[in-house]
Amino acid sequence: MTEYGRGSGSQPWHPDDPLYGDQGYSGQQHPQQSQQPQYGHGQQQYGWDPAQDGQQQYGQQGGGTYGGGQADYYGAPGGYQQPQQPQHQQPQHQQPHGQQVPPQAQSQAPAQQAQHQAPYQPQQEWSEPDDEKISLFDDLPPAAARPGEPGDEPRDEEDDEPREERSRGRRGGKKSKKPKKNKRRSGTACLVVAVVLLGVVGGGGYLAYDYWETHFGAAPDYEGQGSGQVQVEIPKGASLTEMGKVLQEAGVVKSVGAFTNAAAKKAIQPGTYTLHKEMSGAAAVEMMTNAGNFLTISEGQRAGQIYAAIDKKLGLAEGTTKGAAKSQAKNLGLPEWAGTDPSIKDPLEGFLFPSQYSAGKGTKPEEILRQMVTRAKENYAKQDLEGKAKELGLKSPLQVITVASLVQAEGRYKHDFDKVSRVIYNRLKPDNKETYGLLDFDSTVNYAKNTSTLDTGAVSDLRQFKDPYNTYKIKGLPPGPIDNPGLEALKSALAPAPGPWYYFVSINENETLFAVTNEEHNKNRERYNKEHKKGA
Repeated sequence: MTEYGRGSGSQPWHPDDPLYGDQGYSGQQHPQQSQQPQYGHGQQQYGWDPAQDGQQQYGQQGGGTYGGGQADYYGAPGGYQQPQQPQHQQPQHQQPHGQQVPPQAQSQAPAQQAQHQAPYQPQQEWSEPDDEKISLFDDLPPAAARPGEPGDEPRDEEDDEPREERSRGRRGGKKSKKPKKNKRRSGTACLVVAVVLLGVVGGGGYLAYDYWETHFGAAPDYEGQGSGQVQVEIPKGASLTEMGKVLQEAGVVKSVGAFTNAAAKKAIQPGTYTLHKEMSGAAAVEMMTNAGNFLTISEGQRAGQIYAAIDKKLGLAEGTTKGAAKSQAKNLGLPEWAGTDPSIKDPLEGFLFPSQYSAGKGTKPEEILRQMVTRAKENYAKQDLEGKAKELGLKSPLQVITVASLVQAEGRYKHDFDKVSRVIYNRLKPDNKETYGLLDFDSTVNYAKNTSTLDTGAVSDLRQFKDPYNTYKIKGLPPGPIDNPGLEALKSALAPAPGPWYYFVSINENETLFAVTNEEHNKNRERYNKEHKKGA
């Protein structure tokens, strides 16, 4: 086999050869089949793949060498075909385009083939242009689309005749009498491109504006003091951003940024706030940081102490809030399981949750009480008091709150709450041989007497004191809570530490002594007395 591009060898190339059809340019024409129509004189084929059957071939015209003869512009896509003078009008059998040429036909002499060339027959007719396909160059003049093409004639601007019709006219046939199409498709294409560009530019501009507003622009905000009332709860440990989210969800401020920008250098305490809807960020911060608008209730306060604090805050006569609590108790939203025992001193005890509450000028006492009850119910629901009461062997959720109130009162330090809670549950056991089911807590006696003292008297005297809250005389839990416990005491009541203790005494803030027997407890009490005598 000869080298590619060096002329034909003694054996014809196989049609499966990857360069089949590329006969080089040695100045001799490759023998072609006599039945195959020829385009011009000695057309060469480059890189033709016989597998691509039916596709148009692109050739290079010129008498066997580059630069000789005239270039073929009619094989390229988009060009029109120029009529060619037949040399010998002799009927020929045309080879279907795309079929392989038999080897015996390729052996024909080049001179004989040149003398018997068939008249020019087009391989593929131009189809009618699709109106839906748009080309930006449909209306360009021929010189712009095909510069330097021989035979081009000047074209009028209004001539929208399809190229197929013009090419057929130049071949000598009759010009089609189809009506001219005056569609300005290039103008439509330009309009489409312009619309797309405007959309891209507009979309990019919007994204840039949105990014600027989000990162550098002023946060959306309301104006003024707002209107109406809405209660919001700021949890303990919440950041300014978290506070802003709570306010935005409640409809107080328009955006988190409006609040955080105004509260950047302010100290805002957790608690329950009564605010207005659609306030500016600055107005909300001012209302939340004005100490005159709020009342703070600490953990372990009794209901009577809270009533007195509300009267003082609102400038009301002494006993006003206590009277409102008694008359409005059923309208404040207490749960069904609260305060059913007639021996309970105050049905609101245990439901005035310790926190900070709105108490501005003109606020009614029952409004503040309702805020407290609502806050207590929310926290109790989160802890699932009803479900946990049965697990702990208690009769109702109210008894869980009662245990929490005892933990709050007896445990002087929060780090002791879990062990103090275990002491309470151990003393409530029926098999308790140390206190025989009695709690023996001074805190319950103080509640019954409405006092606050460490010296409640001799135990023998306390056993004679008749009151349902006297745990020195009555076994089990008192009828209801003895104060309003905080969340830490409540959690300890729900999850007491494991241990066998029945007694405890706090020596100081860092040391609380727990004992299993009364003998151990008496020794611990002696140490407690010595420590306090030194401090006196």
